[in-house]
Amino acid sequence: MTAAPVLTRRRTFHRLTVARVDRLTDDAAAVTFDVPEELAAEFAFRPGQSLTLRRTDGGRDERRDYSICAPAGAALRIGVREVPGGLFSSWLVHAVRPGDEVEVLPPSGRFTTDLAVPADHVFVVAGSGITPALSLASTALADGRSTVTLLYGNRRADTVMFADELADLKDRHGPRFTLLHVLSREARDADVTSGRLEGERLRRLVGALVDTERVDHWWLCGPHGLVTDARALLDGLGVPRERVHQELFYVDDVPPEPVRGDAAAVTGPASEVTVVLDGRATPLTLPRDVPLLDAAQRVRGDLPFACKGGVCGTCRARVTGGEVRMRRNYALEPDEVAAGYVLTCQSLPVSDAVTVDYDA
Repeated sequence: MTAAPVLTRRRTFHRLTVARVDRLTDDAAAVTFDVPEELAAEFAFRPGQSLTLRRTDGGRDERRDYSICAPAGAALRIGVREVPGGLFSSWLVHAVRPGDEVEVLPPSGRFTTDLAVPADHVFVVAGSGITPALSLASTALADGRSTVTLLYGNRRADTVMFADELADLKDRHGPRFTLLHVLSREARDADVTSGRLEGERLRRLVGALVDTERVDHWWLCGPHGLVTDARALLDGLGVPRERVHQELFYVDDVPPEPVRGDAAAVTGPASEVTVVLDGRATPLTLPRDVPLLDAAQRVRGDLPFACKGGVCGTCRARVTGGEVRMRRNYALEPDEVAAGYVLTCQSLPVSDAVTVDYDA
């Protein structure tokens, strides 16, 4: 994936008022925020980016990333699907009302590109993976020249997020927008559209609907299995990696550890770690068996994070000194890793001294 230029990351949370909450399905909603004029420039977004939301519950600092689902220039809006038992998603889907205030970081993320250039786009998404795809696709189609093919997997017809908006896009843009729904738990007219959007089914659909040599951008977003299968298919077809963009919404159901402000004494093997953020360097003694992010947050609670599962990339930083070991990585591309970038939520210090720079 060729990452779009990264905007300067501002890490100040702002309290935004909820303007409206639209029910999408029984377990999903779209939440629109009212951005005051003085924050308009700071909250200007690129299609495909996301917002980090914060909620304090019982002294716990809970944060989650949600993709923006609005086209460029529209009101700031996110799509949320409830995770069973999820503290954050259940609150947003069922409890938040217009007039409530939510703490929000300005937009971030690299699942985007320059949509000012007309292009042919193919999206392979499932479930809530439609959220950034809707933002990207609706913006691309608005130029009057770009084309979009969307393969969208869900369980049943009543679980399809943004079904009406997708139908409206099809009505407005006709042959420039190809939309195909694939349902895993509901029979469709054709066998190829009945089942999970993975493996052989995905290969058949791409072969029937897409001229792979004409596609400028492939967008993969959804569960790990779908993204992995789609990536393997494209590799097998010889699609250049720079044309492929991918984003995982989750890998497992393990929630991120909350931030706690208590500094604990280090016992056992440790490293001297310098954390650089917003121009300030903080030297710390951190254990080697705890991820850098979790250990450093006990002193620097301003470090950026969201999922803590190696998926969202919010905690990305560059190792400018020493060595760390990254346990898992679903967010960084090989060229980023080669340049020294790591996910600090997954990185254990290895050398005696380590420097990680969030500003790099």
